[in-house]
Amino acid sequence: MLKKKKKTNMENSGKDEDNILDELQAVNEANQNHKDEEIETLEVSDAEKLRAEIADAKDKYVRLYAEFDNFKRRTSKERIDLLQSAGKDIIVEMLPILDDFERAAKAMESATEVAAVKEGVSLIYNKLKNTLQQKGLKEMQSTGTVFDPDVHEAITNIPAPSNELKGKVVDELEKGYYLNDKVIRFAKVVVGA
Repeated sequence: MLKKKKKTNMENSGKDEDNILDELQAVNEANQNHKDEEIETLEVSDAEKLRAEIADAKDKYVRLYAEFDNFKRRTSKERIDLLQSAGKDIIVEMLPILDDFERAAKAMESATEVAAVKEGVSLIYNKLKNTLQQKGLKEMQSTGTVFDPDVHEAITNIPAPSNELKGKVVDELEKGYYLNDKVIRFAKVVVGA
């Protein structure tokens, strides 16, 4: 009987094991289905997040592009305006000098004294020179200096009158000018050889 009982227990335990295995398998399948659903939900939510991020990035890109395009248009317009009115200040300051030249021209038609005309033209010249100096224009001093191709343009070479003038500027045909320490016109000079 003991053997029968053991056999029955063994059969029961075998059935219990099968039941347990079936239950474990069912639980495992349920877990797997649940995991698959979670993965699908995660994939869908991740995909939605990525779509939202891409849409946000596109929106930022479009706004930035539009802003840059507006910036380019605005700076282009400002540059054109600046170029058109760049010389306005200097021209406004030179208008009184132009008026002086017109008065001098009228006065020269009826002038009898040359000295008065010379004095008037000299005054206008000084006024023009001072106005330009206030705007940063400065004359080059070339005569007697060593020839420098960075600021001088040699027109011709002549035999030097003395040994000290060899390689130096002997005569200046046209003055050179600096504007705020930058050469705007080279001096045309004669160099001693």
